[in-house]
Amino acid sequence: MTTTPVSAPAPTLSNADAASYAEWFAVLADPTRVRLLHALSTSPTGAMRVRDLSEALRISQSTCSHHVELLRKVGFVVVDKVGTSSMVSVNAACCTGLPHAADVVMGTLSAPPCCPEDLPADVTTRPVTEDDMPTALSIYAEGLATRNATFETKVPTAKQLRARWLPGMAWVAELDGEVVGWTAVMPVSGRQCYAGVGETSVYVTEPARGRGVGKALLFTQVTEADKAGMWTLQTSIFPENRASLALHHSAGYRTLAVRTRIAQLDGVWRDTVLLERRSEVN
Repeated sequence: MTTTPVSAPAPTLSNADAASYAEWFAVLADPTRVRLLHALSTSPTGAMRVRDLSEALRISQSTCSHHVELLRKVGFVVVDKVGTSSMVSVNAACCTGLPHAADVVMGTLSAPPCCPEDLPADVTTRPVTEDDMPTALSIYAEGLATRNATFETKVPTAKQLRARWLPGMAWVAELDGEVVGWTAVMPVSGRQCYAGVGETSVYVTEPARGRGVGKALLFTQVTEADKAGMWTLQTSIFPENRASLALHHSAGYRTLAVRTRIAQLDGVWRDTVLLERRSEVN
């Protein structure tokens, strides 16, 4: 009896990406640099002087500068001159790029999760109604005020907001009998070939954050989109909005790219992370 050899599948990770990821991981192979990144990420101001970093890590200033430069070269930190001081801050894009690289290398993106787990028992979702619109607009206004949710700067009317959404593809979440969040799917194009591709939004009122409202909304969003025949959902998130990035990753969205300086908000160029969820049903 003979056995026909089975060819191993060709690797899907390109040589260029593998080289970039290897460089990232190599830089983080030093515990001092890991501690340095952690110190910056948890700093209340989001930035620290090299002198303050060296004192926090209990290393010399020259050693600290050496580690900062290595992290800067691969894009993990940004260094700005403020007077005679060097201010170091985490490059927000790396907060997404690094976990994404690990997911790619370990192959976990080949089988993305269906939807968030551990849904809260006290949060319910349902289709949005006209009566919900004043509260939905108020929650949207909260998001605008953070300047980390959208490039929009003005709250639309209820009619304008509803007109953006695909019919039957908007839902609200209720907690203790009150509407505390909403999610909706918008068309990305009027062309029929893109009928199953939607742009998504999720907003949760500040007092209800941390209660699982976002998880409940994302669960409804992705499962109902699958039922409606949507084959692709996409969204753009500011890299500073780590909670939203983690939430979308838990729902099967994967990072496609960091779009550097894609648009201005309040006169400042901002980056966005482009994420996509491909349905395994449609």
